Amino acid sequence: MNLFFKKIKKLTFSSKKRKLITLLIIFILGFFVWKIFAGNKQQVQYQTAQTTKGTLIVSLTEAGQVSVSNKVSIVTQASGIVNKIFVKSGDKVNAGDKIADITLDTAGQQRQAQAWSSYLSAQNSLNSAKAQINSLQSALFVANQKFMTDRGVINPSVDQQNDPVYIEENATWLQAEANYKNQTGVIAQSQANLNNFYLTYQLTSGTITAPTAGVVSDLVITEGMQIGSSNTTSGSTTTTSNQAVASIKTGNSTAVIVNIAEIDASKIQMGQKATITFDAIANKTFTGKVMGINTTGVNSSNVTTYPAVIQLDDTSNSDILPNMSATASIISKVKDSVLLVPSSAIATVGTVSTVKVMKNGKPTTVNVEIGDSSDSQTEITSGLSEGDIVITSTISTATTQSSSSPFSSGLRFGGFGGGGTTTRSSGGTNR
Repeated sequence: MNLFFKKIKKLTFSSKKRKLITLLIIFILGFFVWKIFAGNKQQVQYQTAQTTKGTLIVSLTEAGQVSVSNKVSIVTQASGIVNKIFVKSGDKVNAGDKIADITLDTAGQQRQAQAWSSYLSAQNSLNSAKAQINSLQSALFVANQKFMTDRGVINPSVDQQNDPVYIEENATWLQAEANYKNQTGVIAQSQANLNNFYLTYQLTSGTITAPTAGVVSDLVITEGMQIGSSNTTSGSTTTTSNQAVASIKTGNSTAVIVNIAEIDASKIQMGQKATITFDAIANKTFTGKVMGINTTGVNSSNVTTYPAVIQLDDTSNSDILPNMSATASIISKVKDSVLLVPSSAIATVGTVSTVKVMKNGKPTTVNVEIGDSSDSQTEITSGLSEGDIVITSTISTATTQSSSSPFSSGLRFGGFGGGGTTTRSSGGTNR
């Protein structure tokens, strides 16, 4: 009988133990749910800035490329083997100085002989035209003297003008004068042809010379190297291509050409300052000024742009090479003592612009009127005063409220077999 009651008592005690453990688990889970949902609270923070008066610099940023306006190419139509080079990159030369000697191959000799033949033919034509003008000048003098002797008067009457001899001799004189003037044009044309054939002969020559004074750069030939030009025939016309061997820098006139959009073209004027950066030259900014803008415009794929030329102030940097990509910021307007706020503080919907201002620790929306703007600042023409605190951005952060854990004092469980476990608040150590 005693054994029966002992078993009943043991079962009752086990049931109470299970209930206590279940309640304890529910309590712990409830605490952590409360910790998650009631302990975290969204807190709004604001980044602000003060409205100030200052100088607003309005600029237009456009992309472009470096122009090659300060270089003259040294080219040749000769073909053969480079025998000797007289210069190197960086050398100063004068017009006519030797650059290189070429030992011409058969094709090169033939091309040079043909050019020389054309030059001699042009020389003969010029000499013939000059000789002919002498006889034309003589005929003009004879006709003039005959007319003046027979019928020439200062103020001829109507009857004199209708005289057949007067008409004939006057017409002969005028024709002789026209022939003489026409021949002077023939001589000028013959001289131009002679110059053209001489330049062609120089291009085919085995001696390459400098076309102008300057500094040699971009030398692309070496001794022993084979060079040559090619002929292209189209119908009855044969065109000989030029081969570049070097360049001559004629001065410090590096420029950048940028394409201005239609909406901004009217804002660009000669003399405006600009800052220029290059993709290939890091961490350096150059200055310059606008030298002019092509107001005719260039249309490409139904998009019209207006090329503007910006002259760099400092062109001593040898890292600036032709056709490099560049970005230019052209200063189109400078306004002093204007009310400014960060552009991020302004919200515009349609034609209405607003700014949130901190008043008594709370944000208040204010309607404003804006003027010009730069990359980071905007002019306020009405609606704000100097010193107003405006909101530039809003940040929402989750913060944990300070609360005490029911286990912070170290709740112990014992009597269930084995040692107890102590749970500390966040940041404690479980053991």
